Amino acid sequence: MKKILAADIGGTNSRFAYFSIDGSVGLDLVETKWLETKEFSSFGNLIEGLLSGGFPVSPAGADAVVIAVAGPVEDGTRSAPPFISWKIDISEEDGFKGAVLINDFVAQAYACRSRIGEEALKIKPGEVVRDAAAAVIGAGTALGKAVTIPDGKGGYIAIPSEGGHAAFPFISEREDNFKNFLLKQLGDSYITWNKVVSGRGLSYIHHFLTGEQLDPQSVANKILPDSETLAWASRFYGRACRDYALETLSLGGIYITGGVAARTPGIVTHKAFEEEFLRSGTLIDLLRNIPIFLIKEQNAGLWGAAFLGCQMLKE
Repeated sequence: MKKILAADIGGTNSRFAYFSIDGSVGLDLVETKWLETKEFSSFGNLIEGLLSGGFPVSPAGADAVVIAVAGPVEDGTRSAPPFISWKIDISEEDGFKGAVLINDFVAQAYACRSRIGEEALKIKPGEVVRDAAAAVIGAGTALGKAVTIPDGKGGYIAIPSEGGHAAFPFISEREDNFKNFLLKQLGDSYITWNKVVSGRGLSYIHHFLTGEQLDPQSVANKILPDSETLAWASRFYGRACRDYALETLSLGGIYITGGVAARTPGIVTHKAFEEEFLRSGTLIDLLRNIPIFLIKEQNAGLWGAAFLGCQMLKE
């Protein structure tokens, strides 16, 4: 039996999991531990906090270690996460020899190829093309994106993206008014996907449409199925999924994850979501055939990191 230590380091929570693996059963989740990221002064301090709490496997005691982090990664060892106050360099940490650092949505992408993807809820019909790319997209603190493609050897390669920082496409006069509202509210020179479909995006939409200023959770608790706020949020999320599906030609499916859809699933099940996803003057037939899945499992990133750990052990 092999041991895999998986981690998913986010701006709010840092999740850890111990997985075991053998040839007949595959991945088995043994134990998880969640810690609040902001309570720790460094990555090393975070690991100390994990082990001091009696977690059953250490980096040095695992056969494979895969750490996912909410930010771009350099050389598989370093990251300066934009929403965390400290940097990570696993090459400087004791016990991390042979460990791999990956982007958090790379982990989410690998999760789509695991049992987490198999158990995901299909929210739009379509047929999965098995040897095609599959994309994952998810709004939380920011908008994450990644895509997986077959590696030709029975495994998969995940490709990260920082597309959430790209400019959001406003496409009507009223949406342009919303853009100007956001520019004034935020003081930015342009508006990114992160500011519209993730973070406080739901609050900004509601404020613009109603004049009422609420935090995102309060808006989510208040909006009804026929709410204009919900329709706008759904349309924007559908646009995000459609554009990424076309950019990556993800005939293997689109997988939605992240806190926004988990807390407010109506955003991706509202009719405005699918209407916007299918809005194309040239490739509507292709878009009709792409299935969309909703992943509700909060530990999906850990499963994805562990899935990569399995591939590392096989290689």
